[in-house]
Amino acid sequence: MEKKDPIEEARRYVANAEEVIKKSGYDPELNRYSDGKYVKMAGNTLWNGCLIALDALFGISKRKGRPDIRKYKEEAAKRDKKLQAAIADGYSTMHLSMGYDGVKGKKICDAGFEYANDIINHCAKLMPAPMHA
Repeated sequence: MEKKDPIEEARRYVANAEEVIKKSGYDPELNRYSDGKYVKMAGNTLWNGCLIALDALFGISKRKGRPDIRKYKEEAAKRDKKLQAAIADGYSTMHLSMGYDGVKGKKICDAGFEYANDIINHCAKLMPAPMHA
């Protein structure tokens, strides 16, 4: 079985989240999505995509115990302050605001997608070339 490129896999999650959030329905007058269920699903999908890229970069999921956001922040602090900030803000936006709370505001959701792409692209830049194409 061929091993998947973690960056491409993470980007596939972002594409899936885009499809999921469309199911929520968007009210342009209120600048909000209609169904929090789909916002939650999209937020969790975005965050899981980021974790794929971060795990490939840091190898955190291969360590003992369940990964904690602090481990990702600590690893990022050793390598890149911009990535550390994106992880902190992205976690708050994608995982907490969207994924747990189902915040329907379009600006929050747009920010979640932006953070996901920033984190994944940043991981791609920091990874050694053989890890992804």
